Amino acid sequence: MIRLRDSLLALALGSAVWLPLAAANAAPAPAATPAAFRAQFGDRFLDAFWQQFPDAAIGVGYYRYADRLPAPDAKARAAEHAFIDLWQARLHALDPATLPPAERSDWLLIDNQLEAERWHLDSFRDWQWNPANYNVADGFALLLNTDYAPLETRLRTVSRRLLQVPAYYAAAQANIEHPTREHTQLAIRQNEGTLEVFGSELEAQIRGSKLSAAERAQFKTRIVAARAAITGYVDFLKALDAKLAANGEARSFRIGATDYERKFEYEIQSGYTALELFQRALQEKERLHARMDAIADTLWPKLFPDQPKPADRLDKIGRVIAKLSERHATPASFVDDVRRQIPALEAWVTDHQLITLDPSKPLQVRETPAYQSGVAVAGIQSPGPYDPGAKTYYNVAPLTGMTPEQAESHLREYNNWILQILNIHEAVPGHYVQLIYSNRSPSRIKSIFGNGAMVEGWAVYGERMMLESGYGGVDGVVPPEMWLMYSKWNLRTVCNTILDYSVHVLGMSEADAKQLLTREAFQSQAEADGKWRRVSLTSVQLTSYFSGYAEIYDFRERLKQAQGPRFDLRAFHEQLLSYGSAPVRVIRSLMQPDER
Repeated sequence: MIRLRDSLLALALGSAVWLPLAAANAAPAPAATPAAFRAQFGDRFLDAFWQQFPDAAIGVGYYRYADRLPAPDAKARAAEHAFIDLWQARLHALDPATLPPAERSDWLLIDNQLEAERWHLDSFRDWQWNPANYNVADGFALLLNTDYAPLETRLRTVSRRLLQVPAYYAAAQANIEHPTREHTQLAIRQNEGTLEVFGSELEAQIRGSKLSAAERAQFKTRIVAARAAITGYVDFLKALDAKLAANGEARSFRIGATDYERKFEYEIQSGYTALELFQRALQEKERLHARMDAIADTLWPKLFPDQPKPADRLDKIGRVIAKLSERHATPASFVDDVRRQIPALEAWVTDHQLITLDPSKPLQVRETPAYQSGVAVAGIQSPGPYDPGAKTYYNVAPLTGMTPEQAESHLREYNNWILQILNIHEAVPGHYVQLIYSNRSPSRIKSIFGNGAMVEGWAVYGERMMLESGYGGVDGVVPPEMWLMYSKWNLRTVCNTILDYSVHVLGMSEADAKQLLTREAFQSQAEADGKWRRVSLTSVQLTSYFSGYAEIYDFRERLKQAQGPRFDLRAFHEQLLSYGSAPVRVIRSLMQPDER
């Protein structure tokens, strides 16, 4: 099961010659020309890739095989192994050292994508222990909500796909062996949400379509069977979860040092090992604490004029943040407040010439669908390079279902300052803008097999860049309140890395993790609870924010120093984003080939 969103790739780039270790040790391949490489690994390879992985194809806007929903069984895994073997053999028949930089970097992206997937199949084997890997909602929802073809055409595709849902969930159930309780419970929650995809809205679409009476009757039968299969999987998981709770035999969600380093290598590829990045994050946490201490000293007389400052700096910083956090949205207005801020961010970016925006690409803010809930507060769901005109969704988790105390904690965490930074990160000029540029890349390989550290790193970099430009201030002067809250948010990025490594490798307890988040990162209890849930459901991904940000920021600062007054910030941003979502290390070498 290919994972373009969370199981990305690694690039083993040497300082002189870009060759993965396996390729470097192999016999030299024949010299390759750009034309020969593109003929083999352009549309021909990608079409074969999408034929093998049709669900991933839908996610990037490639609908040729959209009616297929392969059952994730042993036969499918054998086919995936065969696909990887075939295309890696063809890839290694070309010598990457003889290719120009653009094609050579594509060679590496393909090789590492295939190798990462092989590792997931053979070593990590999360297809066995993570029941949340199995959910049909995304593909069906995209087909139903994306106007890539007339409604009737899309509905017929959905109908053919529906026929395969029972076999899909039967195979999923057969795969589950020694799962974690955390992923089992997530799978229950999200698959219960999946039932909504096959509910009243789909029935309304069918009624409003020009399908024949026979097609509608067939559709109804297939919907009933699909819903029964989903419900059966949920019931199986509930019974399994109860059994795991009773016998205590669930797998630990902690993946351990060996798998963590390998997964980090494939997904992040920052130029650091996981341990080195963890150590840098510890140093950065201390630097941020010192900066926040100085800002808190400035704000204390204004906020607490009659009270002495605490001797403990973390206590002092925390009290200042708590006071400022009283200014926030209401539960009812939270999603609308997000929606209202987007035009202001777009205007600022344009007026200050930070990057060129494309007003023709729509962004729709909406409440997070139930089948995607339970992991993050907000996130961008972007179309792929094959259908770049489709809507980009900004999913924001509503506060429905929270107690008043939980809602207040959540709103204090995403207060009036932090909410702006969140929208910078997710929307403008963060993920929304970066992914539009990525879809325009001349290399589809760099858009499709993107690097999570680049994607998240750009969004984190955008937060700092916006404040550097004066956003959130008056006459270009950002007030200390905004800088303090930004530093708190940036501290979250740093502590994501510390938390992830500490939990999965060092065995940090839940109590110690929440102590880190609430006391040292000044996060609310609700946020700490949510982050613990997230680190128990994901691994390595939380390190991508700090890793990518540090690389982009360091690269920019080196260029500014080297170019002096010739440095053009907007030109830097647009060139950086022109290489799709390739790892920063690749982008840096393409922008400055003499520094490889």
